[in-house]
Amino acid sequence: MALVESLQKAIDYMEEHLLEQLTIEVISKQANLSPFHFQRTFMILTDLTVGDYLRRRRLTLAAQELTSTVCKIIDLAYKYGYETPEAFSKAFRKQHGITPSEARKGIGKLQSYNRLTIQVSLKGAEPMNYRIVEREAFQVVGVKRIFPCGEKAEGPGIPEFWAEVNTNGTANQLIQMLNGEIKGLLGMSIYKEEISTTDYWIAAEHVGDVPEGLAYFNFPPSKWVVFEVQGEFPTAIVNTWKQIYLEWIPSNGYMLAELPAIEAYISPDLNSPNSTNEIWLAVK
Repeated sequence: MALVESLQKAIDYMEEHLLEQLTIEVISKQANLSPFHFQRTFMILTDLTVGDYLRRRRLTLAAQELTSTVCKIIDLAYKYGYETPEAFSKAFRKQHGITPSEARKGIGKLQSYNRLTIQVSLKGAEPMNYRIVEREAFQVVGVKRIFPCGEKAEGPGIPEFWAEVNTNGTANQLIQMLNGEIKGLLGMSIYKEEISTTDYWIAAEHVGDVPEGLAYFNFPPSKWVVFEVQGEFPTAIVNTWKQIYLEWIPSNGYMLAELPAIEAYISPDLNSPNSTNEIWLAVK
C-alpha cells in the first residue's frame, strides 16, 4: 500500500504545482522513488507518461479558463507553459479537436482529463505464480530502436518494430543464439523522461561474442523475481504488470533494482489463451 500512497503523493504534488516548471527528479522525490522507478511505476499504473499527464491536465484547465473568462489566448498560452500562442493552439487542437478560438465561441466539444486518484484493493483474488532467481552477470544481444513518447509519438511503434524483426530474419537469428537461462525472445524498455523517448530492445540471452550488426546489454549480478504470465497476448502481459505493481510489490518487502525489466516471450503462439510467458523484475 505504501507504494500506491507514495504515487498519490507525487500526483498531488504535480497538481499543486501544475503551472510551474516541474522536473522528474523533483516529482519522484515526493514518492521516495528514483526517477527510473517512478517513471516505470507511473506508466504501468496509469498508462500515461508523466509528461502526458501534465500536458493533459494543463490543457484541461486551460480549456476551462478559456470558456469561463475573458482572458486573452496569448496570456493563457504563457500561463500554461507554452512559449508561443501557435504552440499552445497546436497542442490545444490535438487534445480537444478544436482551436482555442473555436472553444471560446462554443464551437465543438472539449475533452476533459480529470485529476488522477490511485486506488487499490489488495484482495489477492487472482493468484500469482512466481519464483526468486539469483543470477550472476549475463548478457543479452539484439536490436534496439528509440521511440518518442507522449505527444511526440507518431508513426510506427513497437508492434511494427516486432513485425519488422520477424520478417527480416533478425528474430530467427536471435532464436538461434539462445543459449542462456532465459528462454524465448526478450522485450525490454528503458524510458527516458527528460527527452521523452523509450529505448526498446528485442533481444536474446546469449553467452559468447556479439555478432556484427547486433547490440548488447550487460546485466550485473542480481536477484530477480520471475512472474508467470498466463493467457493471450497482450492482455495477459498488461494485466500481470498491473497486478505486480498493485498487489505483489505492496505486499512484499523487496525494493526494485535500477535495471530494465524483461518480458520473455516463450510460447510460440502468443495469441493462444494457453500461452505461458514470463516477466523478469530485478529486486534487492
